[in-house]
Amino acid sequence: MKEQSNASDSLLYPFLFVAILWLVKIVEVYFHLYFGGYGIIPRTAVGLVGIVTGPLIHINFVHLFSNSLPLLILGILVFNFYRKIAFEIFIWIYLLSGLCVWIIGKPGSHIGASGLVYGFASFIFFSGFFRRNFKALLLSLLIVIVYGSIVSGLLPSAGRVSWQTHLYGAMVGAMCAFFYRNE
Repeated sequence: MKEQSNASDSLLYPFLFVAILWLVKIVEVYFHLYFGGYGIIPRTAVGLVGIVTGPLIHINFVHLFSNSLPLLILGILVFNFYRKIAFEIFIWIYLLSGLCVWIIGKPGSHIGASGLVYGFASFIFFSGFFRRNFKALLLSLLIVIVYGSIVSGLLPSAGRVSWQTHLYGAMVGAMCAFFYRNE
């Protein structure tokens, strides 16, 4: 029974978080609101709130969908294979990557959960190397095969994409993999 509970928890938390993201977007659209001002606005007092609220907000449904599927897949992997530390990893990536964007990010409102996507992918990838565990290394290889193309999102780009959020999410994920390598 314990094993079934653990497996369902691995599914529950990522699905619950993604459901919250969709609920926020549906409320925004249904009530004709604009939540973009609640993103991370670097180096401003009001922008500090965005560290918590920014990942919950998406510019449109395409943006939301593009974060939802990777969040589900990577979140399930983190909560399944790193069950004991999964919540800590989630909190560290969520808050510390947002804080880094607030300190160093380009001007504007940074929104979306892609920092978590990059953080989870980076955590899983680097955990395989830091742990030197066969199963973790296989998971790292899977991440490279499935999500290897996300490396381009770490590079500076023109437009509205917050490459800083991607970069800091990935950096925090790698730091977490190192810090929790013995867990």
